[in-house]
Amino acid sequence: MIPFDFDYYQPASIQKAVEWFQLLHKRGKNPMYYAGGTEIITWARTNSIHPGAVIDLKAIPACNVMEIQNDKLVIGACVTLSALSAANLFPLLSETAQGIADQTARNKITLGGNIAGRIHFREAVLPLLLANSKVIIAGIRGVKEASIHQVFTQQLRLEPDELLVQTVTHRSYLSSPYVHYKKRQIGKIGYPLVTIAALKKNNRIHTAYSGVCSFPFRSFEIEEVLNESSIPLAVRIEQAMSKLPAPVITNAEGSAPYRKFVLKQTMADAIKTLERG
Repeated sequence: MIPFDFDYYQPASIQKAVEWFQLLHKRGKNPMYYAGGTEIITWARTNSIHPGAVIDLKAIPACNVMEIQNDKLVIGACVTLSALSAANLFPLLSETAQGIADQTARNKITLGGNIAGRIHFREAVLPLLLANSKVIIAGIRGVKEASIHQVFTQQLRLEPDELLVQTVTHRSYLSSPYVHYKKRQIGKIGYPLVTIAALKKNNRIHTAYSGVCSFPFRSFEIEEVLNESSIPLAVRIEQAMSKLPAPVITNAEGSAPYRKFVLKQTMADAIKTLERG
């Protein structure tokens, strides 16, 4: 149970959601947008956040779209991870989503909520980074389209009044050869030691990572090294390790040295598989 009262709103349009956010903000309600709500509930129960109002986006049609439109896959921010996996329109994204949490949680966790969350894994963003996806964002200044690389740097960087409406991915990426590895210390459910998502496009291997640093990332510097096929793979991997964007983390899942060991092995598996394909 959440240990405080708050107001609840469920707008039927993007415009109304933004208007209510602006009004509630002026009233000092500290409003928050709400999709699946799993993280909001978790943080509220621990008194880490105290919204005076939540704006539920699930009744907005644009936030629930999942279809091909003009050679682009459009996915609404309120589409659940379970629905993503079942539809399987973007196999790499579907497989990545299937590895997040358990089935019960995936029935509630949304694509937008996972990308925008505070838990540092946020694995659903990895395929979107690899596919150079676009995002549709709405706020008091209107609706805009932006590259995922513009708005996601370590985390989703939106203005307080803005909300993620949709992701847009070109159809050509949907059938690209890919691999997805999620390495855990034990079992098939839980946070990862290392997650790697990779795909091959125009004979170039794109890679993205979660669980390694305190944020998910795609590094173009790492990709430059890994695609130097004239260099032995072991050397490429050592060079790639030197280009990680932040220190490797130590937590309950594993130490930094162990994570580095797992990362090297998993990176090698990904490159070998895609270079053969």
